Amino acid sequence: MAEARSGPTVGQIVLGLRLRDLRERAGCTFADAANALSVNTTTVRRMEKAEVGLKPLYVKALLERYGVPADEAASFLRLVEEANRPGWWHRFRDVLPDWFSLYVSLENEASLIRAYEPHCVPGLLQTPDYARALLRTGFAGAPDKEIERRVDLRMERQDLLDRPRAPLLWAVIEEHVLRRRVGSPAIMRAQIDRLIAATALPNVTLQVMPLNAGPHPGMFGPFQLFRFEIPELPDIIYAESLTGAVYLDERPDTVAYLEVLDRMGAQAAPVQDTEALLGAIRKEL
Repeated sequence: MAEARSGPTVGQIVLGLRLRDLRERAGCTFADAANALSVNTTTVRRMEKAEVGLKPLYVKALLERYGVPADEAASFLRLVEEANRPGWWHRFRDVLPDWFSLYVSLENEASLIRAYEPHCVPGLLQTPDYARALLRTGFAGAPDKEIERRVDLRMERQDLLDRPRAPLLWAVIEEHVLRRRVGSPAIMRAQIDRLIAATALPNVTLQVMPLNAGPHPGMFGPFQLFRFEIPELPDIIYAESLTGAVYLDERPDTVAYLEVLDRMGAQAAPVQDTEALLGAIRKEL
């Protein structure tokens, strides 16, 4: 049987979808594929959903069963080897929950990230001191070494905003996020300075939802939408809870979230007002 492992990489998700398409084009059922591997149908289903790792020998047998030409099969197997390589975040597996490992992989491959944050500054825009103060609250009693590892992971995630072909980040933040003291006033001023600097980046759009804006359709909790340049990947929604997270990729779900994001973007303060709003709040700290 294929072995279970921590969160899949985006590459494994894509190859699982391609295996599904190849099976369907070959007219094979799950049972046909399972017989080719001498496993049960559940294993094949989990491979296609990237719920288990892709073993090259299994993939090779499936490609042969699906009638894939040898040269195309060889290219596919090279992609499997590449997708199975751990991402840079694997170094932080001691502090990275399995359910969040997929999030980091999605974030790393996305071409567009849209976010609504009602509780704290988005992780991609946090300063180290702000992140440290948050993490000390969220992981009360954790040793300093563990907290620093979590801070380092969060800071390394931010590198994607400065890389070539960086993703577009569009975040809507509630005004009370900026007014809620996390750490000292100095930490909050530095955090707002970081946000002001981010508004100058060509790939970052930041909006503030004013306190007087009234109710809006996103008030149920924080979430992110990931969009990719990879044709096989649909939009994916991430919504977090106290003990885990849910990932949604069915079109009715993603369309509903996208509509909420659009409505919130229209209701929040205009983008051109963000820097002035941040500056005014900073003066009050």
